[in-house]
Amino acid sequence: MGKSCKVSRRCILFTVIAMISVATLVTLWTIALIGGVDGNHDAVPWDSYRLPTALVPHYYNITLWPRLSQDPKTGLYIFTGQSTVEFECVKATDLILIHSNKLNYTTLDNKHIARLIASGDGSTPSIKSSWLHLKTQYLVIQLNGKLSRGRYQLYTEFTGELADDLAGLYRSEYEEEGVRKIVATSQMHPTHARKTFPCFDEPAMKAVFYITLIHPIGTVALSNDIFNTTIDGVAVTQTKFEPTKKMSTYLLAIIVSDYTHLYATQGDVVVTVAVLIFCIKFALSKIDQIALPDFYFGAMENWGLVTYRETNLLYDPVTSSIRNKETTATIIAHELAHMWFGNLVTLRWWNEVWLNEGFASYVSYLGADHAEPTWSVKDLILLDDVHRVFSVDALVSSHPLSSKEDSIILPDQISEQFDVISYSKGASVLRMLSDFLSEPVFVQGLSAVEANNVSLPHPVYDIMNRWVLQMGFPVVTIDTSTGKVSQKHFLLDPESNVTLKSPYNYEWLIPVRWMKSGVVQRNIWWLMEKEGFGSSWVLANINVTGYYRVNYDLGNWERLLSQVALILFSLVSTNLALRTTSYLLVETEYIPWQSALNNLDYYYLMLDRTEVYQPMQDYMKKLVTPLFLHFKNITSEWTHVPDRLTDQYNQVNAIRMACTTGVTECQKLTTTWFKQWMDRPQHNLIHPNLRSAVYCSAMAAGDEAEWEFGWSQLKNATVASEASKLMSALACTSLLCFHRYLSYTLNPAMIRKQDATSVITSVASNRVGQGLAWDFVREQWEYMFTQYGVGSFSFASMISGVTARFSTTAELQQLKEFEREHSAAGFGSATLALQQALERTTANINWLQQNKQEVLDWFNSQTGQEMH
Repeated sequence: MGKSCKVSRRCILFTVIAMISVATLVTLWTIALIGGVDGNHDAVPWDSYRLPTALVPHYYNITLWPRLSQDPKTGLYIFTGQSTVEFECVKATDLILIHSNKLNYTTLDNKHIARLIASGDGSTPSIKSSWLHLKTQYLVIQLNGKLSRGRYQLYTEFTGELADDLAGLYRSEYEEEGVRKIVATSQMHPTHARKTFPCFDEPAMKAVFYITLIHPIGTVALSNDIFNTTIDGVAVTQTKFEPTKKMSTYLLAIIVSDYTHLYATQGDVVVTVAVLIFCIKFALSKIDQIALPDFYFGAMENWGLVTYRETNLLYDPVTSSIRNKETTATIIAHELAHMWFGNLVTLRWWNEVWLNEGFASYVSYLGADHAEPTWSVKDLILLDDVHRVFSVDALVSSHPLSSKEDSIILPDQISEQFDVISYSKGASVLRMLSDFLSEPVFVQGLSAVEANNVSLPHPVYDIMNRWVLQMGFPVVTIDTSTGKVSQKHFLLDPESNVTLKSPYNYEWLIPVRWMKSGVVQRNIWWLMEKEGFGSSWVLANINVTGYYRVNYDLGNWERLLSQVALILFSLVSTNLALRTTSYLLVETEYIPWQSALNNLDYYYLMLDRTEVYQPMQDYMKKLVTPLFLHFKNITSEWTHVPDRLTDQYNQVNAIRMACTTGVTECQKLTTTWFKQWMDRPQHNLIHPNLRSAVYCSAMAAGDEAEWEFGWSQLKNATVASEASKLMSALACTSLLCFHRYLSYTLNPAMIRKQDATSVITSVASNRVGQGLAWDFVREQWEYMFTQYGVGSFSFASMISGVTARFSTTAELQQLKEFEREHSAAGFGSATLALQQALERTTANINWLQQNKQEVLDWFNSQTGQEMH
């Protein structure tokens, strides 16, 4: 949310430029869910993807032995395990369903693959039959009689593959001084615990875990709690851990490696912030933070053992940029926020993912801001979350924060819930709630509303249900000539048909902070009609704390334009929208520039393959040249680093855009720096903050020699953040190396699996590489789908990335044909992304038809003025 801005040019600018668009704790309220879980209409219980409610787990006692060398018989890496789960029967049943996926079971007593006993002195019916049901991923145990109410224990022995698939208990590899090292690690979230041991793998089925790990002598075993005892044998060590807190299966973590520890006391500022702000006692004895060489996600909030991709935890002050540092701080804050929001208080089912991720995303800004107040991190939510989610939530294929429970059943559907809606919209809506309640009331909860005399026109739950239970967001239209204020569901394509019904008819209770002629008004509107604006200019949604867009009558737009630049492309003329960008000629602040660039990126996506591209480049060159010279001046010819975080960020923008648009001085600067590095590969003098921009510029301007050098540096990089910069820059090249780079994504020895879809997306972001990336995905679809189709959040991002430029009827037909060709197998966790790509492509075609000529004429007029 950021610091309160004064009534000043910056305040107006912050609010207005934020409107740039490209046409595009449970304690706080009670959510009235739409619908519920339908009754089981399947022919047999084991065809249902949801567990029956007759059995409730209490604890698991699990021993796992991951082998860190290949099995001599099969050539595979494997793990073996033994598990006892104690559960309570709360309703008589003759059937046990427990999740299991890709596990091979040992037959016990020459009869069945499981053994059932009663806890205490009770008796149990014998097992009639047992089998694995692959469709719904169950171990099914049919009994000869019914279990009565009471506790029972189910024992199994099993073997699984310690594969490199980044799911369940899996294998990660890295090299150290030429020696290959193996790490056994885990990713149980969201539905992969069942791939490690048989379990009741639903978030509401919490239990206590007693974990024992058998591992080679000299390695370190880690799990959620501290170790209890360690027994060294002849060749292996056995480590037992203290029992965990009662928790969901997806939070279990297991790691065996030869890593060393860095110890610290409970002095972590983010933990301290959570305790102080939310008055919640810290429940754990430790929080290990570990970086892994191979990891699909940015990080994972395993309770007591948080796992990270290396780029998101390991910060090297010599080679990492300030952006890396800020990202690391924010992600750590996000994961530690999960210790409360998600781990201690857990969603009942995956239709409420936003309760976990939205809260953690918003609180991460509070934690990082407390850790580094000088960064003003809370201001960045506008760019990183609010603007990011608007373009997706303006589609009819979007979804509410809270969906019907029976609509999210399959593992693929569960994975799809971890999207920009759950994370960024969740955080944005909570930020709005915090703003109209006030932050102190927000963190104290609903009980503080009355205590702090917060006056609201409706109960909090009634206000918030409209934002949680219906997709999309409104555009508020203010007509200063009549005093009328109205709202309407904002859609990227106004002609699209919204088929998802809403109990609120897509109307919202909207808090509107506003100013009139530069004076902030004390009262918040709750979307009521206003009168008496006169000739004054009005600005609503100050600091963009509300999750909505604002439009005005033309007269008010003109009055605002005399104050500052503002764009709302789909609701005002393109000419009016583009006129406002000229303000950037005298702007040096990061947030206005980044906001403009984020949204003008749509113009590049739509027009960089057309005749509009060069006039647009010429205009952008005119805009960015003063910014480039500004940073050249304040850094004393690039020899010093700006003091403020946002200035450091905008310096990168200046170099990137100046070089991209053809500012000769910039291109000469970056190619010189890169050539100096090529001449002395062990002495990279390019400042870490600037490396992403410099590397990309040098690759784009260079030939195969630059690309080969960049590739060799990537393969030899020892710092993950440096490798990430090089990996992105290699996609800035010319057509020559694209085929080769794309082919490397099929070989994990060249590009790790965790990075493959990101590389493809990076190639697609290059206007020359986009078509090649799309062809590559289609040609390699079977491999892509097998490797990444289930459980990989980046798989959906890849589909969105390779189709982002689609804006012709031919591309729409290709996309439809692609959908038809693979509809039988489905699209896994990219199903929703494909639907959104189809919708977005249709909207893009319409936008181009309506605006292309006007945009071309406008850019030509601007570049013509420049030539005079």
